[in-house]
Amino acid sequence: MPTRIDYDAKIPNNVELSDNRRLQRALEGWQPKFMHWWAEMGPALETQGVYLRTAVSVGRDGWAHFDHVVPQDYRWGIFLAERDPDRRIAFGEHRGEPAWQQVPGEYRADLQRLIVIQGDTEPASVEQQKLLGLTAPSLYDLRNLFQVNVEEGRHLWAMVYLLHAYFGKEGREEAEALLHRNSGSPDTPRILGAFNEETADWLAFYMFTYFTDRDGKYQLGTLKESAFDPLSRTCEFMLKEEAHHMFVGTTGVDRVVTRSAELIREHDTMDIAAHGGIPLDIIQRYLNFHYTVSLDLFGSETSTNAANYYTAGLKGRWMETRRKDDHQLTEDAALLEKPQDDGTWTAEEMQKILLLNLDLRGEYIADCSSGVKRWNKILADAGIDFRFRLPHPGFNRKVGINSGHHITPDGTIVDEATWERSRKHWLPTDEDLAFVRSLMHPVYERGKIASWVAPPRQGINGKPFDYEYVYL
Repeated sequence: MPTRIDYDAKIPNNVELSDNRRLQRALEGWQPKFMHWWAEMGPALETQGVYLRTAVSVGRDGWAHFDHVVPQDYRWGIFLAERDPDRRIAFGEHRGEPAWQQVPGEYRADLQRLIVIQGDTEPASVEQQKLLGLTAPSLYDLRNLFQVNVEEGRHLWAMVYLLHAYFGKEGREEAEALLHRNSGSPDTPRILGAFNEETADWLAFYMFTYFTDRDGKYQLGTLKESAFDPLSRTCEFMLKEEAHHMFVGTTGVDRVVTRSAELIREHDTMDIAAHGGIPLDIIQRYLNFHYTVSLDLFGSETSTNAANYYTAGLKGRWMETRRKDDHQLTEDAALLEKPQDDGTWTAEEMQKILLLNLDLRGEYIADCSSGVKRWNKILADAGIDFRFRLPHPGFNRKVGINSGHHITPDGTIVDEATWERSRKHWLPTDEDLAFVRSLMHPVYERGKIASWVAPPRQGINGKPFDYEYVYL
């Protein structure tokens, strides 16, 4: 597997595509359909060039090149991490056997389904963020939006390659369907609910790239453990690119909180809306919403599908090889907290292998809490008493054991009327959304930034904040 990427090919790749003319022709047939989708559903703002990174290698060092690129001329391609010829399956009933280089017939349908679901999320976020460029708070932020969008498009290519290369006619049909479904479409929506929600303002974008892209990190991390080696290597390289998307979210919320803290101190009031800032309670409500819809992406807490995927070796746990157990989980048990109709919580002991979604969600929640600590430190350093909190995992859930109950952010089970009366204190109201959107005015001058967000501490690839990241 070459680490350098062939950019002389019509489709840049490091999978030696030219050696498989049939596959090459099939993907070259899909390429103009992708470009049509990008033109129709990609960023609405036209630019003359964006300072983008482009993958030039899949090795550990120096894998990306930075330069101004017109987004529609970006070279989307197929890049897999280097192959370990000695790689062995790390879990399940095939543990210890060589990783698969082809799809075993008995797991074909399940593997295809996993790849389609992952692939469906990639173009969805581009569609959700289509209009954001029209209200970018700075050229730096506009550049980051385009970087996220072109790489999500490349992640679509990564999944489409697997479908075309390993799943025959059915795979090609699924690859077509990935462009046919659209975020929020009443007739052909995206498969997962969170990818049909609007991302209509930049605070929502930062929250999405912090919470929802972080879910993507954990889903890719479990697929990286797959016994199907091409899927594993595909996800390993995607994780490299995904790190920047979460950086955009982490530092984006940092900068909103920083600016709000500055305005609170400057005007000696928490009510900073009149001064062009976003009040902290609105930020908390955005956090509550984006965190909880992202929790739904982990699926139901108990799952026989996840157990079967694990036993078969299709999808592992986060950091599977670092776990200190038998990697079979047939004898292990764990507790599942369940809400009861009488308003109490009970704990039920269950087989650990049935709680794999809960295990992954737990890893995710621990990771999310690090962001909350960061944002609270900004407030503490500013001498402000307000603190952000992650709501209880049962709050505002549409999927899983909590979905039929009304649970407050502190984990209290209440009746529907009580929950609805307090809803406006917990989730963004129409007035919140309208206010935040009223702040969204584009700032396209070099070195300038909107009033509601602080500038970044450092620019991209060593460039200063006032660098001309985007040619308009």
